[in-house]
Amino acid sequence: MLSLNTRLLIAASIALTAFLGITGIVLDGAYRNSAENALKDRLKGYVNALIAAAEPDEQGTIHLTHALPELRFFTDGSGLYAKISSNKGGDDWLSPSMAGIEIPFTHELKRASQHFEYIVASDGSLLYAFNIGVTWDARENAREGYTFSVAEDLDSYYADINSFRKILWGWLGAVAVVLLVVQGSVLRWGLIPLRRVTEDLTAIEAGKQTELQGQYPKELRGLTNNLNALIRNEREHLERYRNTLGDLAHSLKTPLALLRGEVEAQNKNSELRSSVQQQVDRMSQIIEYQLQRAAMSGRTALVVPIIVNDIVLKVVSALDKVYAERKIKCNIHIDENTYFYGDESDLMELLGNLIDNAYKWCRHQVIITAQQEQLDDKRRPGLIINIEDDGPGIPGEMINHVTRRGVRADKDIGGHGIGLAMAQDIMRVYDGRLDIKTSKLGGALLSARFPSVD
Repeated sequence: MLSLNTRLLIAASIALTAFLGITGIVLDGAYRNSAENALKDRLKGYVNALIAAAEPDEQGTIHLTHALPELRFFTDGSGLYAKISSNKGGDDWLSPSMAGIEIPFTHELKRASQHFEYIVASDGSLLYAFNIGVTWDARENAREGYTFSVAEDLDSYYADINSFRKILWGWLGAVAVVLLVVQGSVLRWGLIPLRRVTEDLTAIEAGKQTELQGQYPKELRGLTNNLNALIRNEREHLERYRNTLGDLAHSLKTPLALLRGEVEAQNKNSELRSSVQQQVDRMSQIIEYQLQRAAMSGRTALVVPIIVNDIVLKVVSALDKVYAERKIKCNIHIDENTYFYGDESDLMELLGNLIDNAYKWCRHQVIITAQQEQLDDKRRPGLIINIEDDGPGIPGEMINHVTRRGVRADKDIGGHGIGLAMAQDIMRVYDGRLDIKTSKLGGALLSARFPSVD
């Protein structure tokens, strides 16, 4: 999905482009109308000058009594042409500029009648013409009048319009670029508080601070205050939860210890002692399992990444002491930059159960590897932890059963049968999976796969 800044910039750019486009079209139309009106006024001025300079003789033939102010009427191919035609069919007066060119002007107009038209001359040029009917007295008999016509080549008209369009759209384009840059800068400046929220959340995830600490505008204070309250409540809730679980464990362990002491006394009935001992062991097993299960934190949005190698070394160091007499060789191949995004106690519990299982079943060797999934986006990368041993392995028919609580692959080996069940529960909390395969060493390969998250 596009970022908020990009979405706003695109929306504003579309609105700006539409506004400037409509503005350009309106200005272009206004200039075109203005240029056309100017052309009409210019043609009317030429006709008025022509009427003022013209005078018919006794035979009705038109003559110019003085020169016209526009020299283009007397220049061949100048693009400005004039014609005076008698409505009763007498001789016509043609401007010298019409030499060799036929122009189909409108004729036989009534007195004071005006007519604008587009005309195509014999040389293929497009002209714009103005025609007006004129009589020399008050009589309105069209047959006694004349039609004065002036036409101008539209090349200069279109050249003027095209020149204006280039300037108009050039400036509008330049203004659009400047406004887009200013608009992008304004949007970037306006969204700085949101970027600070992101930076603060990143700092919280990295463990550099405990809450949002920036100064935010009033529009974001409700969001940031609620986020801080959520973070504090989550931590307080988790702390209370762990404290309560610790108190519960402490409260239950003492009565169970007393019961165990009583049933181990030599003067008690052996059958009763055996029965109570079994129930005490079962109660201890259930309490341990449920407390560990309830204490799992699972994935949270704001968590400090845990260095996997540090936790593995702690677990291996403890197990080396427990199984010191077996002299197990444990090879660890984990990069220092391999991280787990979750609760440290969950990872400790998971590795403790999986590595303990490998130590318990191996003959001489255990290999631990971890691999971080590499991603191009900003999601938290996934993690794969493999623990393998050179023991007898887990029979195929038992693979789907050993992760159930209380099930053991070999009842002659000590334990409660909840280690792999606990590991499976932790993987479910993190939407991961625990795969059990055969190791290249001949024993079991336990693979914990944590998926990448947004």
